[in-house]
Amino acid sequence: MPKVKIRRLQTGVPGLDNLLGGGLPEFSFNLIAGTPGSGKTTLAHQIMFSLASPTNRALFFTVLGEPALKMLRYQQQFSFFDFDKISTSIRFVNLSSDLLEGDFDRVMSRIAQEVKDFSPSLVFVDSFRSVVQAGKKLEQSGSELQRFVQQLGMQMTSWQATTFLMGEYLLPEAESSPVFTVADGIVWLAQNMQRNSMVRKIQVVKMRGQAQVPGLHTFRIDQDGIRVFPRAIVKDGTWAASTSKTSIQAARVPMGVPGLDEMLGGGLPAGYSMLVVGPSGSGKTVLSTEYLAEGVRRGEPGVIAAFEKSPSQLLGNPKLYWLVEAGQVGVIDTRSLDLSIDETLHNLIEMINRMKAKRVVIDSLSGFELALAPEFSEDFRGTLYRMIAELTSMGVTILMTSELEDRYTDLRFSPYGSAFLADAIAVQRYIEIEGQFKRAMSVIKVRGSAHSKDIRLFDITQDGIIIGEILSEMTGITTGNPSVTPAPNGSNKGGR
Repeated sequence: MPKVKIRRLQTGVPGLDNLLGGGLPEFSFNLIAGTPGSGKTTLAHQIMFSLASPTNRALFFTVLGEPALKMLRYQQQFSFFDFDKISTSIRFVNLSSDLLEGDFDRVMSRIAQEVKDFSPSLVFVDSFRSVVQAGKKLEQSGSELQRFVQQLGMQMTSWQATTFLMGEYLLPEAESSPVFTVADGIVWLAQNMQRNSMVRKIQVVKMRGQAQVPGLHTFRIDQDGIRVFPRAIVKDGTWAASTSKTSIQAARVPMGVPGLDEMLGGGLPAGYSMLVVGPSGSGKTVLSTEYLAEGVRRGEPGVIAAFEKSPSQLLGNPKLYWLVEAGQVGVIDTRSLDLSIDETLHNLIEMINRMKAKRVVIDSLSGFELALAPEFSEDFRGTLYRMIAELTSMGVTILMTSELEDRYTDLRFSPYGSAFLADAIAVQRYIEIEGQFKRAMSVIKVRGSAHSKDIRLFDITQDGIIIGEILSEMTGITTGNPSVTPAPNGSNKGGR
């Protein structure tokens, strides 16, 4: 017996087809469920307007939810709404009067007749939950309600059409409705509130005949409708492949700071992630700018995601401004509220692919954590792990910054316990010499490669960062504690 091939329909919802396993199976019966206000009707309309055509007509039934005119008034604000398809490719039918009389058989007959007359390829019923709730108010028996639900579900599976029921459910697993058993596909939407933050989530609970992506994924509703950001999943071998680098033989990426490449053992190995940590004002963003500028000089476009500064503040740096204006460096706008790791990673990957970028800057991890919605910041270490694994598997070389309090007497690399994610670590610190703060830098780690163990002074000038003398070569300075050791006469005499 030949294998049946099921055609998959593209939903027109960015990111959703990936979750579904390639699209919606043609002639499938699907349930779009979720909490009130989670975006069920918007998702249904977006799919409908994307798929509907004169040869692929859609029939949309409204029940006791919003009247069709009111619903269309708001839905037409989205860019996917197409007036030309109304009445030609899409038809709306209101079942309110039939349902209010309490005759479920009449409602079923009306639906069946409309489907027969219009011969649609797509059928939507919104909101299915309203039918059940109305039946309860009309004191219909539980057996009659169950019979109606089962009959409607079976009817929809028998039509030569791809069908959708929308309804308000809290948790799909907790519902005993027969619809959950009959449905070929179940898509569940929710909006999670934590403190003052709200994040929308989507889950493909079930999709017969194809492998969907498991788990909860972030989505956003904007003027274009719904956009889904599939959760980054570290596949077997992805992280290992990105970290098992023979750095001694690997190509080296120059940092754009004279002397720093020497400290790194010849530059940063290509495809590595480097963490630069230091207190406020120590020069982390300046170093990031030099790193991107060096890439442009070598024909390697770059991308920067700045979490501590707005785009206007970031472009206040003249060098970075001209790099962006020349189209050689792309800037990710991360100032939106309730940021998710999935949305950030999606935007980064999209810009990296578009620009063919080879260098990425994340400035800074401290600001990144603050910008995330609470549910992501609570597991910041895990979310950062997923993002770095995905980016390094693409072969880009990453420079991350992180702000740390300078305590002078101890040495830390990350406030999140996430330093292990970096292939290389450089630390910037302040020291006091002759009553002045000076900056010092050291390379703590370069995975799989020899590197300098020196602590070196550096200055920030109009030409960028200038690496200076080795700290241990200066009179009266100890490398164990970056402060001045008192001279025998009691005076604090450092010196070059």
